[in-house]
Amino acid sequence: MTTTVLPRESSGLNSDHSTPFEGERLPQSAALRKTEQYLAPLVHPRCALGDYDIYPAFPVGGGLIDTGFESLARRITGERTVVMDGYGGVLWEAFRERLDAALRAVGVRASWHCVHDALLDEEEIARRISPFLGGDDPLWGTRFTGELRRFFSAERLAGIVPPDDAGLAILYGTGAALAGWQGSLFYLDVPKNEIQFRSRAGSITNLGARTPAGAKEAYKRFYFVDWPALNRHRAEIQERIDVIVDTQRPDHPVWMRGSDLREALGAMSRNYFRARPWFEPGPWGGQWIRNRMHGLAKDVPNYAWSFELISPENGLMIESSGLLLETQFDALMIAAHERVLGHAAERFGLEFPIRFDFLDTVAGGNLSVQCHPRPEYIRREFGESFTQDETYYILDCTPGARVFLGFREDIDPEQFRAELERSHREGLEIDIERFVNTEPAARGDLFLIPNGTIHCSGAGNLVLEISATPYIFTFKMYDWMRRDLEGNLRPLNIRRAFENLYFERRGARVREELVSRPHTIEEGKDWRVVHLPTHPAQFYDVHRLEFATGIDVPTHNQCHVMMLVEGTSVILETANGMRARFNHAETFVIPAAAGSYRLINQGTEPAKVVKAFVKS
Repeated sequence: MTTTVLPRESSGLNSDHSTPFEGERLPQSAALRKTEQYLAPLVHPRCALGDYDIYPAFPVGGGLIDTGFESLARRITGERTVVMDGYGGVLWEAFRERLDAALRAVGVRASWHCVHDALLDEEEIARRISPFLGGDDPLWGTRFTGELRRFFSAERLAGIVPPDDAGLAILYGTGAALAGWQGSLFYLDVPKNEIQFRSRAGSITNLGARTPAGAKEAYKRFYFVDWPALNRHRAEIQERIDVIVDTQRPDHPVWMRGSDLREALGAMSRNYFRARPWFEPGPWGGQWIRNRMHGLAKDVPNYAWSFELISPENGLMIESSGLLLETQFDALMIAAHERVLGHAAERFGLEFPIRFDFLDTVAGGNLSVQCHPRPEYIRREFGESFTQDETYYILDCTPGARVFLGFREDIDPEQFRAELERSHREGLEIDIERFVNTEPAARGDLFLIPNGTIHCSGAGNLVLEISATPYIFTFKMYDWMRRDLEGNLRPLNIRRAFENLYFERRGARVREELVSRPHTIEEGKDWRVVHLPTHPAQFYDVHRLEFATGIDVPTHNQCHVMMLVEGTSVILETANGMRARFNHAETFVIPAAAGSYRLINQGTEPAKVVKAFVKS
């Protein structure tokens, strides 16, 4: 069967809401989310040729997605027992109230039972997770190794039983499937960006907490404790899910059958997918993203980041008859990590290994001067299985733009540390270029940043960061005496940085070892493949496909992470019969199981597509 997805238009609705919208904010009085970013639309908005699509979606058959509490109530009618499990960050009580009202409207009376009544006391949960929260460290802990069941009392779970009468009984809440009820299993999902927006507003709590924590404290606990436990739980129950519900729009739940979701994930794993990106302002942020990517909120000072493909935080959207349903990226890896990763699956398991994101400093400022942990350090200190090796691909830049990379030849480590600590202690600026080397940046350059390398992007760059997936382990040494968007000095990590820096990466060795030297490895009549070699310490490699009309590419049982870095748009044709269009600066992924694919240039100028993959 051949499926084509080219025009991004809605073709009909199967929904309780007939009015499409391209984005909305909840009223601030609702206090449910704190962000300037729009809620995702119910209906896929049209996207012109060449325009970056901020709501990418994978197409499935018509009529597979439905919306609204009324349609959910109709789905439940006739059931005796329903289990509603879900991710952390769901607005459970609001969802229960709205669904209960919809059930009553169709003449169904339900008895509701909350699995959160079986949670351990908050003090006991705090004791169990304390070893993973890093003590007084404001940013980092270590990965939780336990199961979601560790948050619950076995005795209390056993005590939650469905009533004996003939009515409908609904057990709801994160972890509901742990109670062992027999009945239809609903899973309520919520994207990680919305979890963070809700956390910033104080409308949700961490697992087992009675009150909301501050945004940074809550995020640390999400990353190191809640999300690992929740992902393991989802992996255990995903094959049993009867209905998946996207709850990011509190008034407009979107749902589909679990079997249809699994079929969609299977099709993605054999063809292609594109994660839904999300965008954040920052103290050094620029204006390239803000000016070039349509549909984003404009009443922000800048955009510093685009989370193009950061698998622990991105979602995947599915489109049916124009309607959009989003599920977390983890769902795909649980369902099909071997098909997605191919030969790399044995090494990385359920962890997607490669990250793409944008760092925008065009009309912005320098990033902080920083480094990332060595492999043994990140394993010992934070429980990660691989480290944060990075590269900077310069997708665009302004004249005179630079990258700070490696040390100057005459670096004195002790003097450098003394200057950093004095700056931090006394609030003094320092001339960082006395110590840190700089390299001129040009479009198409690839700068190599293996762990332990001092670096940062200078102002004037749109950096495509092609990196290993770990993304929060940045040890800042100097931040130009700059404050964050809340007016606070940003925390530095000088001690941790000096435990990881390689001072031998200095002077002439920087250009020899940390600036990639492209060379052609294959070519044909109007195409060529250019190798942009990465550092020996980095497990991934980079090619650039350059073609005037088209190019055929085998996967060789490797997953390819791609971006159109020059050109208007390309058409992807997979060996399994699917076609899709990708526009300039859009990230897309070809799974190993796709086997082979063809890229067709739709522009008048030659197309250039960057391809990153795990080294053989």
